[in-house]
Amino acid sequence: MRKLSTTLAARLNSPAVAARVPWAAFAATRKAPPATPAATPGPVELVRVSTERMADKLARLEAILLLAREPLPSRKLAALADLADGTEARSLVRELSRRMRRRGSAFQPVEVAHGIQLLTRPQLADWLGKVHAPPSEMRLSAPALETLAVAAYRQPVTRAEIESIRGVQCGEILRVLMERDFLRIVGRSEELGRPFLYGTTRKFLQVFGLRRLEQLPPVDQICNAASRAAESLELRGASE
Repeated sequence: MRKLSTTLAARLNSPAVAARVPWAAFAATRKAPPATPAATPGPVELVRVSTERMADKLARLEAILLLAREPLPSRKLAALADLADGTEARSLVRELSRRMRRRGSAFQPVEVAHGIQLLTRPQLADWLGKVHAPPSEMRLSAPALETLAVAAYRQPVTRAEIESIRGVQCGEILRVLMERDFLRIVGRSEELGRPFLYGTTRKFLQVFGLRRLEQLPPVDQICNAASRAAESLELRGASE
């Protein structure tokens, strides 16, 4: 009977057996509770986590674009925002643009000058011009614009080629355009004397809102627009 009682006490893990069973052996007789399996997140939880991660990424992306002073290539944008790669950066830029447009934001991410930049919407240009005049270095005279247009459409182009098209000396204008970072030297011609070849810069694309040079309007389109403008002025003068 005593033996049965001792066995029963051991089965019940009673401390009463500690007097006869060493503590190490007694602890070994205790069964560890079964491990509770980790809870598997449900569909709702997964959606919540994914949404929070998306919001964090979009917030980082928007903050970087707001602080950037020049267009950022997608790869650099991905590195600064801690994103996987340029593909994810471009995808998130599209999503950011959609959300900003939906909430009526004054800003929008724009692809310009081989990168992405946060700019104000065109509809606000007139109002912003009243409170924030463009820098003086952005203002170009008509001869400077003509020279820049010839260089943009004919690049890489030499000074002699520009002067033959315009019919006037362009040395001083070329110097000003280079100082303002609209033109740069891109090489040397194989002609006699190896003259410099001029081409446009990233700032040129940025100021004129072009993603790449291929977006320049066709020359025929410009000529037609100029002809229509001249005809309109002539008709207005005749009516007056």
